[in-house]
Amino acid sequence: MRLSDDATQALPALLSGFVLAMIVVLVATPVVRRFMRAHGIVDRPEARRVNTRVIARAGGVAVAFGFFVVSLAMLALNAAFNFVDEPTGVGSMRIAALLVGGILAAGIGLLDDLFQLRARYQFVGQFALAFFAVAIGISVGQINVPFLPGGTWTPGPILGVVVTVMWIVGLINSINFIDGLDGLSTGIALVAALTLAVFSMGIGSDEPFVALFCLVLAGALAGFLRWNFHPASIFTGTSGIMFVGYSLAVLSILGAAKVAVALLVLGVPIMDTFWITVRRIANGRSPFSADRGHIHHRLLDMGLSHRDTVLVIYAVCALLSVMSLVLSVATQMYAFLGLVVLFGLALLLIERVGGGGQAIDQSLDADSYGNGDDPASPTAPAASEARPLAPEPARLDGTVRHGVK
Repeated sequence: MRLSDDATQALPALLSGFVLAMIVVLVATPVVRRFMRAHGIVDRPEARRVNTRVIARAGGVAVAFGFFVVSLAMLALNAAFNFVDEPTGVGSMRIAALLVGGILAAGIGLLDDLFQLRARYQFVGQFALAFFAVAIGISVGQINVPFLPGGTWTPGPILGVVVTVMWIVGLINSINFIDGLDGLSTGIALVAALTLAVFSMGIGSDEPFVALFCLVLAGALAGFLRWNFHPASIFTGTSGIMFVGYSLAVLSILGAAKVAVALLVLGVPIMDTFWITVRRIANGRSPFSADRGHIHHRLLDMGLSHRDTVLVIYAVCALLSVMSLVLSVATQMYAFLGLVVLFGLALLLIERVGGGGQAIDQSLDADSYGNGDDPASPTAPAASEARPLAPEPARLDGTVRHGVK
């Protein structure tokens, strides 16, 4: 793997964007946390809640703020010093789709953090975001399908809109479904953003301008992870889920489409969502019903601690990241298809080792997330992103506001 000459020359500026975003969010997150706690925007311990203390939510506001502010600052610096050229296939309107759409995504998610929107309204917001992006010019123009003649498929105008909308909405919900433990979705998104950045710096496409935004997003996530990793002092909230999912989806489309890379590096949340949906439908249940069938639940059932479970999934994502960078585009898609099968087999094996299918339907309370992770409280279960179940209004995955996924 080798960076392009343009990326090498711009590397100091690109890394400056990463560091600046990390510092901004690192400083902004405690401010957001104090604000949320002061205004009661928190998860309080209850019998059916995982967290055992009051935890602020809507931390995604800090991530979105840092990404937006630093992106504007780097654009201004680039206009003054021209350290990286803007690719022909990007343009100001698509950058507006990324930045303005990201703020809108965080805002829609914040409404759920405040008012516990029902699933139907969250879906409306997600589709509105996707159509907003399409209207401004975000579109999947070509998809690599290695077993087709020529190895690619170019959807027509209508199918292009459908594919783009489903990609954005699907990725938002994949991040949502995996958001079940402290720092889990944040760390996965961080790996994905870094991978897209490296890919855009000459490994797969020579677009350091796009890499700049990927690195700014990665820096914002790294700064937030300091406060969100176990034991978390603030939760991502729907604001963060919506913002991160939307931003990654758009970044994977900007310039030379990197959808195949995103599919592979985000294989864990995507496959987790896919197989969870398949299993629930096969069992005659709603695909949005809550249970302990997610990959992180399975690993916890095997005896891993909260923190170790998160680190294991990080490691898998890092391995998929390396694969996405060293494999050809055609091989990436074959690898993703193989991942579909392997992930399903792994879930089946973990289910058998971890106590069988009956464990999936067990109560989703704090005790089910294991003890002993918090040195200050040997018997206290880990505080996680998981949230209460019914009777509150259901989220997209069948859970309630900040509920277990």
